[in-house]
Amino acid sequence: MATRATTRLKNFVAGTWVEADAAETRDVTNPATGELLGEVPLGNAMDVDRAVRAAHDAYPAWRQTPPLARARFLFQLKYLLEENAEELARIVTQENGKTLHEARGSVRRGIECVEVAAGAPSLLMGQAMEDIATGIDCESIRQPIGVFACIAPFNFPAMVPLWFYPFAVACGNTFVCKPSEQVPLSQRFIFELIEKAGFPPGVLNLVNGGKEAVDAILVHPLVKGVSFVGSSPVASYVYKTAAAHGKRVQALGGAKNFLVVMPDADMEPALDAITESAYGCAGERCLAGSVVLAVGDSHARVVNGLAKRATAIKIGNGLEKDTVMGPVISSAHKKRVVDYIERGVEEGAELVVDGRQAKTASTGHFLGPTLFDDVKADMVIAKDEIFGPVLCVTKTPTLDDALETIRRHPLANASSIFTTSGKHAREFKYRVEASMTAVNLGVAAPMSFFGFGGAKGSFFGDLKAHGREAFDFFTDRKIVISRWS
Repeated sequence: MATRATTRLKNFVAGTWVEADAAETRDVTNPATGELLGEVPLGNAMDVDRAVRAAHDAYPAWRQTPPLARARFLFQLKYLLEENAEELARIVTQENGKTLHEARGSVRRGIECVEVAAGAPSLLMGQAMEDIATGIDCESIRQPIGVFACIAPFNFPAMVPLWFYPFAVACGNTFVCKPSEQVPLSQRFIFELIEKAGFPPGVLNLVNGGKEAVDAILVHPLVKGVSFVGSSPVASYVYKTAAAHGKRVQALGGAKNFLVVMPDADMEPALDAITESAYGCAGERCLAGSVVLAVGDSHARVVNGLAKRATAIKIGNGLEKDTVMGPVISSAHKKRVVDYIERGVEEGAELVVDGRQAKTASTGHFLGPTLFDDVKADMVIAKDEIFGPVLCVTKTPTLDDALETIRRHPLANASSIFTTSGKHAREFKYRVEASMTAVNLGVAAPMSFFGFGGAKGSFFGDLKAHGREAFDFFTDRKIVISRWS
């Protein structure tokens, strides 16, 4: 892969690999080793326009393709993804840094989205009723809308775009995918499989680029809808800009995920789950545990147990089989996370495990797991999304106090409770505002046949990613009322 990748990447437009119009490029490097993997063009408005117009031109014929025939292309793509899953996972690890085990899991989740989208013939069915009034019948029909686009993040380069375009094209729309310029190789590989699957030219298109490409997508008059995953400030910008230009938008933003541990929790498996939640994927995921609210006398057991587990985590190159946690994505991001650790120390939190001191045989952007105790709700490390391997613990008197702490935070992506009490679990599920909620699980990750997305400042839009809600986002419901005399 490395030899093949050390060239300037191309865009995939109208079924053909084409050079980008943009002259500016960015190096793609392995965050664990610094190895140069490729050079990605930072596409401009002209590159986006070329792809959008190709999708627009392909739309009429694709819309008229029966849903069953559209699904067959997805079945073929699913087969090719299965056949090449290991190579794809290795590409994810090389460009993103996550462990091979984590990469395999993310590829599997992406394939599952293709499987669900292939069920479009039944999921696209409408409704009908005769004699809604004398001699008058009514039917509701799902119809595609046109060209959609996604703007993807760096943390799950293979999986996240597959939350969107399989569903969009299954519904009869055409699509433009813009991967993160930091990790474009996974989507390049998937689009090679899309080419092999035989999708008609223009149905699925790939454009590389940075902010200029993003802005061009948000304002392009032929783009009917946009899907985005990233930080909340950028999600807000994407939502406002695209909506102002008349587009449907689902913008999935940032997170500060609270994990509540009750004194009656089954403590050992709870601490294992919290550790994986906080430090899996180096904390670079929107479902990562951020703040543990240790209720009552659970506090000492929580801190001691998490410290023991954090110090045992082996960091290193994600391709090495005994690695538990890989690097963060870049030197700039490492500095950002380190700045938060230093800010936490300045604010008076107790630094129980200092990830800045971690040592590894590999070069790269490595940080070890970091654990803070005695974190107050008004501290910056308790409020901001750090997006790195940093976990905060706050001692909390009661479940009511924990729920109030969660309620006050402006983000509400995911939240978990660890308890053996059905009463506590029901109270938590009933009152917590996060749209993705877990009981005795550290990562509240919905399967592909359920919707994915947060609440409050973690989500901008109405209809969330994948699952049944995807078929609502990517179609319009047309009501037909008819009378024949």
